[in-house]
Amino acid sequence: MPDPRVTKTQRQEIITRAQECCEYCHSQARFATQSFTVEHIIPRYAGGTTTLDNLAWSCFGCNSHKHTKTVALDPFTRQIVALFHPRQQNWHDHFAWNEDFTFIIGTTPIGCATIEALQLNRPELVNLRRVLHMVGEHPLPVDR
Repeated sequence: MPDPRVTKTQRQEIITRAQECCEYCHSQARFATQSFTVEHIIPRYAGGTTTLDNLAWSCFGCNSHKHTKTVALDPFTRQIVALFHPRQQNWHDHFAWNEDFTFIIGTTPIGCATIEALQLNRPELVNLRRVLHMVGEHPLPVDR
């Protein structure tokens, strides 16, 4: 049986690939009030592997809300849809920022369901985004 632990090399590659940001809520690790972790996008219990194509950099809040979920209810269509998959999908295809970059807006059923399931607009994140935007630290250039 393969070793399910994430290696130091994998961890560093995941952090670098994610530009040190949560791959779900786009919070920057350097300003986080909670720890970040490597997350299995497809949980191991559901056949997910500990390989780079199934691992994401996630803040504690997103990881806690996601837990073992892979699907969720889109609040608008009321359909069950897959959650955003950072290795297979582009964040900007499913999400956008509101005009002051404090709220993430779902632009697809996947985006809307992921926002609800992972609570991507948690009050503490919205407040942190507001302050970081005021001092020019949010969003990252790739998100503008």
